[in-house]
Amino acid sequence: MIRNVLSIAGSDPSGGAGIQADLKAFSARGVYGMAVLTALTAQNTQGVTGVHLVPPPFVADQVEAVFADVRVDAVKIGMIANAAIADAVAAALSAVLAAATANGHSIPVVLDPVMIAKGGAALLAPEAVDVLTLRLLPLATLLTPNLPEAAALLHQPVATSRAKMAAQAEQLRALGPAAVLVKGGHLDSDESPDVLAAADGLHWFEARRVPTKNTHGTGCTLSSALAAELAKGASAREAVAIAKDYLAGAVAAAGHLTVGSGHGPVQHFHALWKDAE
Repeated sequence: MIRNVLSIAGSDPSGGAGIQADLKAFSARGVYGMAVLTALTAQNTQGVTGVHLVPPPFVADQVEAVFADVRVDAVKIGMIANAAIADAVAAALSAVLAAATANGHSIPVVLDPVMIAKGGAALLAPEAVDVLTLRLLPLATLLTPNLPEAAALLHQPVATSRAKMAAQAEQLRALGPAAVLVKGGHLDSDESPDVLAAADGLHWFEARRVPTKNTHGTGCTLSSALAAELAKGASAREAVAIAKDYLAGAVAAAGHLTVGSGHGPVQHFHALWKDAE
């Protein structure tokens, strides 16, 4: 049975991040993708120049419409933008997740707390951080912050060591998520380690830093791949291993694309487009 995975996120018209990246990653990982839009952005590989928010009640309407008709096997949450949208998503998801649980259908939720775009533009209003923490974190099966996002959620300095990464992962897990993956791409090191805090302890995932500027949408892509694997029945630890391997291939093949002059996108279909390389 092909699994159905829903992304709740913003749009990137250049196709490298947001909903567009999510749908590509879903397809590449063999699941059927669906999308609820929270925001429209004007952006390209060089940065974000504008954001137009979807009214919160209409965001909720989209969520409810999908769940009213389609079996949803996993949810990925990306750009939430502000407190009102975070509230709307939390309320709509809480209701449909509770109904699914009552019917014996457990739906994993991957929460990627999108806060800052690659070019530095803010994608989450400061007042929304506490709403996201209080209302959405408890719904998450897996939370996937990078180092600045983990620090912002905890109102702490950015971690500069593995020990601090691990400590923040555990602190975030104490706020409600079943598991937390803190991504170490911002560490000042040749390595790019990630740490997973789960019920059975800490698990480290090692990776060499890839020398490329084509990293637009890596966070969106990883979280979507994680949602796809969870939908197919993988554990959090298994999903992270599979999704990281997929993303590594997508980053390694990014140079085969010629998209923009800034931070280019990863090659989501690197395993399928062999003839185009």
